[in-house]
Amino acid sequence: MRYFLGIDTGSTKSHALIADESGQAVGFAESGRGNPYNFQAFAALLQELTTRALQAAGIGIAQIGGAGLGIGGYDWPSQRAELDRAFLTTGATCPFEFVNDAMLALFGGSQAGWGVAVVAGTSCNAWGRDPDGRYGRMTGFSWLGENAGSAELVGKALVAVAMEWTQRSPATRLSQELTAYYKLNSVEELFEELTLGRMRVDSRAAPLVFRVAAEGDAAAQELVRWAGRELGSQAVGIIRQLHFEELAFEVVCGGSFFKGSPVLIEELTQTVRQTAPGARVVRMEVPPVVGGVMLGMTAARAHTNAARLRLVETFQSAAKVKI
Repeated sequence: MRYFLGIDTGSTKSHALIADESGQAVGFAESGRGNPYNFQAFAALLQELTTRALQAAGIGIAQIGGAGLGIGGYDWPSQRAELDRAFLTTGATCPFEFVNDAMLALFGGSQAGWGVAVVAGTSCNAWGRDPDGRYGRMTGFSWLGENAGSAELVGKALVAVAMEWTQRSPATRLSQELTAYYKLNSVEELFEELTLGRMRVDSRAAPLVFRVAAEGDAAAQELVRWAGRELGSQAVGIIRQLHFEELAFEVVCGGSFFKGSPVLIEELTQTVRQTAPGARVVRMEVPPVVGGVMLGMTAARAHTNAARLRLVETFQSAAKVKI
């Protein structure tokens, strides 16, 4: 029996998951954040996650037939050699593959293992893969114009408040709601604190924007529609890079931001289908580490949709956490 290892490392926490050939999840481990900027620390994290997942599964490293790793902060080919070296410190001898962590949504959420992944949380990213294994991508950096996550939504909400305060746009309830959120007495005080650097844009206020939009505020509604269109635009970029315009394929949406409003998916879908009518938009409903296991299966040429569905079904019992 071969087993497959998936690892997902990010800026807040990291996961490892092991499954057998059928997709039955058998071992899970969780640790702290890990980005690939310090070799010793990153290698130690991979060793810890792998060891603990193997112990939970009751198997040895030699039984791992393939591994897939989604790494937050892995953006450029020049980083690959050091990542390879870090993973090999685990003692693994199996085929393995590294991807940017946004790609795990695609491997965990698509039936075929190829298509487009759009991931949105505090910020956002989009990657894609064609049937031949060729990748398409965004830069992954909001300051380069890829900006439709929670932080950017709250930032644009503050712009809407400023527009009202300076009498350049109609009134919006975002003014009262954001002033109250920051525990201040007036919009003037809000901008004084922000512009003097005593407060920062707080991405955790994004649910407030979604709520005000759902309650009918026109400015907030337009911001949510903007976010959906922007995320759809990133998917369109990948579609054009990989020449998917005439194909039937899946666009997998992952990340906590998509829980904010169904309007995000609606706007994204409309934007994507203007370019690729055959696209089917789906949600990724399990943690990205599930995609890591499927990437490991792909590296070992063992990927099947049946195994993916079984892994989704059995993940929760192995992880002993709520999805």
